[in-house]
Amino acid sequence: MTEKHFILEEADPVIFYGVNNTNMQMLKALYPKMRIVARGNVIKVMGDEEELCSFEESIERLQTHCNKYNSLSEEDILHIIKGEHTRRDGISGAIVFSVTGKPITARSENQQRLVHAFDKHDMVFAIGPAGSGKTYTSIALAVRSLKNKEVRRIILSRPAVEAGEKLGFLPGDMKDKIDPYLQPLYDALEDMIPRQKLNEMMEQNVIQIAPLAFMRGRTLNDAVVILDEAQNTTPAQIKMFLTRMGMNTKMIVTGDMTQIDLPRTQKSGLVEALKILQDVEGIAVIRLNQKDIVRHKLVTRIVEAYDHYEKEQDNKDNHNDNESINKN
Repeated sequence: MTEKHFILEEADPVIFYGVNNTNMQMLKALYPKMRIVARGNVIKVMGDEEELCSFEESIERLQTHCNKYNSLSEEDILHIIKGEHTRRDGISGAIVFSVTGKPITARSENQQRLVHAFDKHDMVFAIGPAGSGKTYTSIALAVRSLKNKEVRRIILSRPAVEAGEKLGFLPGDMKDKIDPYLQPLYDALEDMIPRQKLNEMMEQNVIQIAPLAFMRGRTLNDAVVILDEAQNTTPAQIKMFLTRMGMNTKMIVTGDMTQIDLPRTQKSGLVEALKILQDVEGIAVIRLNQKDIVRHKLVTRIVEAYDHYEKEQDNKDNHNDNESINKN
């Protein structure tokens, strides 16, 4: 009898073992001559050499399936051990799968353009209104790259710009003050990576979430790097960020030109960057619009109403300016 230990490095143990260890019971039934004991993320197995080799191959395939789809059922185990495709293997168009096993896909034409642009370019700007899926799709692409081992880490950043409430008035230490600005990034990640696995990745710095100011002086290699809410960067900040790009790195910069929270006297770095970099080879710019909004239908109507109001105000301002010129 030979004893061997298998460590679940990629798969989340909670998903892998199944509710009330049903998946482990299935494995034990399929390998009746072996003694299988699972604790934490370690599976201890005793059996003859030939069966151990077969079990090891099965464990690797099961881990890959569990990591990719965030799901593993008794039916999946049976198909995988038989060398057959599972039901989820036939799903096309998914970027990644959510923690509940549902496919996360590009839900509009422009979101699909963002996916294609990411595959072909090292730097992508995704510009669009609230709810158009630019941040969520970008994080899904980053998670896919990490799961496929195309990169070693994900780095997510946002400028910590106040929108009505000053940092100094928020309770807690610096991390407590900064975290509210980064919460949308945490929310997206928690949709795609099981909580226990996500906590481990963040502790090991495989996934890093930090304010933009923390990027200074770094060279970001072998990573997918996302700058969210880039409309609130200054020209100096966005230049600093873009020049952090290292080898085997992809960058996605997202922003909404209608939600600039900078002082009126301060120019948006995103606006300037798009003008400067529009003809640079290797950079793609994807512009999303109201048709891409995938939140509640009222969000689309709200965005359209504000757009209409702002256009009316611009027309009034232009009319008043012309009248002033004529009087003079």
